[in-house]
Amino acid sequence: MANTGKRFQGKVAIVTASTQGIGFGIAERLGLEGASVVISSRRQKNVDEAVEKLKARGIEALGLVCHVSNAQHRKSLVEKTVQKYGKIDVVVSNAAANPSVDPILETKESVLDKLWEINVKASILLLQDAAPHLQKGSSVILISSMAAYQPQASMAMYGVTKTALLGLTKALAAEMGPDTRVNCVAPGIVPTHFADFITRTEEIRKATEEKTLLNRLGTTEDMAAATAFLASDDASYITGETLVVAGGIPSRL
Repeated sequence: MANTGKRFQGKVAIVTASTQGIGFGIAERLGLEGASVVISSRRQKNVDEAVEKLKARGIEALGLVCHVSNAQHRKSLVEKTVQKYGKIDVVVSNAAANPSVDPILETKESVLDKLWEINVKASILLLQDAAPHLQKGSSVILISSMAAYQPQASMAMYGVTKTALLGLTKALAAEMGPDTRVNCVAPGIVPTHFADFITRTEEIRKATEEKTLLNRLGTTEDMAAATAFLASDDASYITGETLVVAGGIPSRL
């Protein structure tokens, strides 16, 4: 674990889809740096287990069930956070779905709707609820993907929704400034439950590692460190930007 300062002492952070994988890594990092963290995912059992883990590390944590495409859940996430902590300083929108490996022109409309709903629209709707409670100097981080720059065949539509987040970052940064900064992290390849296909065989894993310049896959800690930087006052003059954390896999010039 990187040596962490306490950049989030006295701050309150909401992280969606945060009971495992990258989301949990981000919540843990913010918590270790002093934030009170509000974590959520769709299943109560996962929420309870994640809160236990965070508390065991001395982190102040509140866990709530939140399916991001459910309006009542989003409202309740914001309301209960404000009830308990009085304010919100950081929102990390990490929830994403990739329900399909079909080509875009063969993707069912219901699947297209679900992709937009969870990967793009839910972020906007959550921020509509959270915005009135955001403090001066607050920070929003959207989690995109390097697939935003180069959508892969097997997850092309997922990639396109992640491209939309790059534009959303710019648009919201203009709209929410100067009091709130909005930035984006585009992770490279991180072997999590969400991306278990990467590690299915040693062969696939090796081939994937060789695509990077650093010859390794990313870790949830790598993503958490980048997110914590952008969310912190160390990045107080950075807004509307996307930080690619992908071990040098080509994203853009």
